[in-house]
Amino acid sequence: LDLAWAHRNLLPLLSASVALSFAFSLWLYARSAVGGRLRAAGGDTRVPLYDFFIGRELNPRLGGLDLKEFCELYPGLIGWLALDLAAARAQLDAAGALSPAMALVLAFQGLYVADALWHERAILTTMDITTDGFGFMLAFGDLAWVPFVYSLQARALVGAPSALSHAAVAGIVALKLLGYAAFRGANSQKDLF
Repeated sequence: LDLAWAHRNLLPLLSASVALSFAFSLWLYARSAVGGRLRAAGGDTRVPLYDFFIGRELNPRLGGLDLKEFCELYPGLIGWLALDLAAARAQLDAAGALSPAMALVLAFQGLYVADALWHERAILTTMDITTDGFGFMLAFGDLAWVPFVYSLQARALVGAPSALSHAAVAGIVALKLLGYAAFRGANSQKDLF
């Protein structure tokens, strides 16, 4: 498996992702016109462009699959991590080793993705799921924005590996652990509430 292929072909992958987001959004908008669909309050304004962007249907399903929850978690987050790994592979191929900065980016962003998948149930209490319709905003965000923008740190490190002292690594790890504790604590409280 040549993971670096995704790094080398980022523009075609991004273009395909944007096109897929747009086509998927058109399909979601068209299917929301079929009677009996639960509409999101904010996506039923009768202003077509706005409703397309925000999304009319609250939680569209395909059989038993909740499309919005699936897209919120899987293609975007796992795609983000895959693009990070592709960048790491490209750095490994070019430099013969991973820089400490790349290793930290992989570890920290991998932790965030693992946390989201581990606490999947908590997504059911977020505004994206409970309130927002599923339209272009969320489809584009899930399928294009998250994987391609969130992986920019790893992409930037491929061509500019930075040296970090042991003290710098320790400080960065300590700050990350503090930030993660605040993030996990706040999100757990919000979910329980």
